Amino acid sequence: MSLTMSISLTEQQALARWAADCAQEVLALCAEAASGDPAPDQAVQAARCWAAGELDMSAARQRALAAHAAARRWGEGSTGRAAQFAARSAGHAAATAHVGTHAQHAAIYALKAWGALGHHVPAEQQRLIARLAPELRPLVPRLLDYGRGPG
Repeated sequence: MSLTMSISLTEQQALARWAADCAQEVLALCAEAASGDPAPDQAVQAARCWAAGELDMSAARQRALAAHAAARRWGEGSTGRAAQFAARSAGHAAATAHVGTHAQHAAIYALKAWGALGHHVPAEQQRLIARLAPELRPLVPRLLDYGRGPG
């Protein structure tokens, strides 16, 4: 399936807000492992600010890159791994300002964080999908297929 699709600015902004929500939930669960690094939280805020028209794409992209850099710095173990996934989720949320398809990756990394913390991933996946407006769900095909095996 090709992920090249045309989406409107309004759709992209809605995806950015949703992706920020996905990331923010798991970041809150991983705060201790984050060692006080503000980059992932700043990326979530950047996604929200971009969606509100308060931040340009370039600034949001820089916050995304900083969140991914934080993920590379964080430790191993289940909590450290969950924090890495949460930081990546935040990075993809901010990167949604650049390319809308990053939103689904924000959700997928949130699911990976939930899984690393021992949560039931299919239930979390269904909850994230339910929070996305039905007309936007076709824009996140990898999330819809996540966990269904190769294909």
